Amino acid sequence: MSGQEPAVDGAAPAPVMLEVTRGTANEEELAALIAVLGDAYANEQAEATVEEPRVSAWTRTQRPLRRPLRRDIPWGRFAG
Repeated sequence: MSGQEPAVDGAAPAPVMLEVTRGTANEEELAALIAVLGDAYANEQAEATVEEPRVSAWTRTQRPLRRPLRRDIPWGRFAG
């Protein structure tokens, strides 16, 4: 764990803060906690992927749909 969160919207990364609210933790306990949280964060980040949409060969070879009719052009030869 680098101690910094990734940047969001191009902003500078915010530092990660860890605060013990109850009891007193020694250095070994804090190191173990940081290692466990860092591993859990890395696993979550690795599993948080979006599945790419699969496009079949049938879909790739199809012609696109016809363009919609233009309603501003009159139907007959005569506009009037």
